Amino acid sequence: DESPAVRQSLTSGQHPFAVVLGCIDSRVPPELVFDQGLGDLMTVRSAGEVLDEAVLGSVAYGVLELDIPLVLVLGHQSCGAVKAAVEADESGERLPAHIQYIADQIAPNIDHTKQGDARVDSTIDVNVRAVRARLAAEPDLAAKVASGRLAIVGARYDLTNQRVRRLT
Repeated sequence: DESPAVRQSLTSGQHPFAVVLGCIDSRVPPELVFDQGLGDLMTVRSAGEVLDEAVLGSVAYGVLELDIPLVLVLGHQSCGAVKAAVEADESGERLPAHIQYIADQIAPNIDHTKQGDARVDSTIDVNVRAVRARLAAEPDLAAKVASGRLAIVGARYDLTNQRVRRLT
C-alpha cells in the first residue's frame, strides 16, 4: 500500500476509513499497529491522547470534512505521559512547562483506587475512556453519532503482545 501507483492515486484526494487519536509514543504508530497503508488512516497524535483545540480540530476535520465514520482513541501500555502525570500527582513536583500541561490534562483521570504500576496501568484505560467521552460530547460529533454516521470507540494497545483490545 506504499507503491508509487498508490502514492499517485492519493494526489487527488484521500478517503481514510478511520481517524485514530493516539499517543506520540514511537512504539505505537497506528499504521503499523493496524497494518494499514497510505491513505487508510488519518492519524492524530498527542502525548497521552491529550485533547486541545488543535487536536480536537484535527479529529473534527476528519469527521466533518472527510466524512470518516470511525474515531478510535488508542491508548497503550507503558504510556510515559500517563506515568509522568501519575508521578507528578503523587510527588507534588512540577514538570517542565509544556510537559506539566500534558500532566494537568491527564490528572483528572488518575485512578486513585490503585497503587504503583497498577495505578498507571488503570489510568491509561480511564484516560482513554475520558477522551472518548469528551469527543462524543462535542456537539458536531455527537450529532453524527446520534444519526448513526459515526462511531467513537476507545482501545488499548499492549506492547508485550502487540494486541489491541477495545475498552468499553
